[in-house]
Amino acid sequence: MVTRISRPQPAAAPTSPQHGPVGTERMSKVDTAWLRMDSPSNLMMIMGVWIIKPAVSYAAVCQRIEERLLKYPRFLQKVRQDATGASWVEDSHFDIRHHVLREKLPALARTEPERALQARLGELALQPLDPDRPLWDFRLVEHYDGGSALLVRIHHCIADGLALIAVTQSLVDGGTEPPKRRVKEAPSGGWESAEEWMSHTLIEPLTVAAVKTLDAAGAGAAQALSAMGDPRTLLDKLVSQGFSKGVAGSSEIAKLAYQVLRDGTALALMADDSPTRLKGTPGQAKRVAWCQPIPLDEVRAIGKALHCSINDVLLACVAGAIGKYLRSHGDVVDGKEIRAMVPVNLRPMDQAHKLGNQFGLAPVVLPIGTEHPLARVYEVRRRMGELKGSMQPLLAFALLAVAGLLIKPAQDAMLSLFSRKTTAVMTNVPGPRDKLKFCGSTLEQTLFWVPQSGTVGLGVSILSYGGGVQFGIISDSTLCPNPQAIIDEFEPEFNKLKLLTLMLPWGEIAI
Repeated sequence: MVTRISRPQPAAAPTSPQHGPVGTERMSKVDTAWLRMDSPSNLMMIMGVWIIKPAVSYAAVCQRIEERLLKYPRFLQKVRQDATGASWVEDSHFDIRHHVLREKLPALARTEPERALQARLGELALQPLDPDRPLWDFRLVEHYDGGSALLVRIHHCIADGLALIAVTQSLVDGGTEPPKRRVKEAPSGGWESAEEWMSHTLIEPLTVAAVKTLDAAGAGAAQALSAMGDPRTLLDKLVSQGFSKGVAGSSEIAKLAYQVLRDGTALALMADDSPTRLKGTPGQAKRVAWCQPIPLDEVRAIGKALHCSINDVLLACVAGAIGKYLRSHGDVVDGKEIRAMVPVNLRPMDQAHKLGNQFGLAPVVLPIGTEHPLARVYEVRRRMGELKGSMQPLLAFALLAVAGLLIKPAQDAMLSLFSRKTTAVMTNVPGPRDKLKFCGSTLEQTLFWVPQSGTVGLGVSILSYGGGVQFGIISDSTLCPNPQAIIDEFEPEFNKLKLLTLMLPWGEIAI
């Protein structure tokens, strides 16, 4: 039975183990930046779909969401914007029937269920959430391919992908409740930690300088950086300020500070991305595609044989599939690379259940013009090695915090600079090794897609679940009208890499 949730009077506001009283709460600057990033071509929604067998009922789904998801107060709050930012405000008229909806696919679903589901997801990707209600919804296709399909849309301002994976896992059978909130008292003066001091005193100012640099070109960019003054002088001043504010000085702080300057410079001076048919001005239609899972054990075995990580192997397959797609359309890609922005988690794993956005972005270069699979995977390994220990994700996080302080036109101008420097957004999330249960049925497949910002028109998702690895793509239909053509190249690229690995001499050490 579906019921309307009655809200108590303000004097007896409900409480939560995680957030305390449900009411008005100021939105963080980073979350505000994500809220205001919506555009007609790219809505900032994380989308997902669960394929469930046997079928589940609408009433059972509503009950499960009431019992589990609504224990997180954020899902009972709507957004109110003002001149200085935004706030989370309790929706006193919350009705679960506005957020858990029945969905029916067209007649095509009887003969081609996957194609019909992909088409509907593409439509929903550009259908805005109701701004007068909490920014999420679930849509249940009760009868889909011998089971059910549950479509999920959650605005990025609520949480990042890692947090949402943790939260949605609370919905499965045996899922855990949100941990109780532990109130941490601030120290009696100064910054709470060296990291906090670095973020407020050093990283944010350098990020602003980096943004100014991005708007320059060639020698002008270098001049903008030099306008910051001698880095050593700047650091001496900042470190002295840190000491006066109660942060213990050490050589580690100095090393971290110099690293910030180095990586901030690299971030600022990134060249515009290689021109391909995947870059350009997006339209206002989306396409969604995915492939069947690849055995995770095979991916792991190849990585071990080649002395590469699982991530190296998967990214090499992504680069090969995109390169093959472009070649099939007559594009010359030999020696070309494209850049993908990859989210990097900045929170402790045991805090993944907390909402909000706590991730940075790292630019990963994909060697799409390297045709030989082994050469490609070694090049990916080299590139990923260069990123280890980089401060760029933290700088990107600070950039979003700065963006949240600006008026929307200024934020749009700032973030559009990064759109020129990237072709895709790509994320790789490890899921449970064993298949989960939901309302007594088996969660057979779980897929998700990350949003793209600015003029970026391609999103690639990699998710391991239940012993397999699955690729998903969401694309702008103007720039990439048939993402399934890219998806269809993932498994052949993986099989070529697997075959070549098996052909290597026994015991040979890969370089």
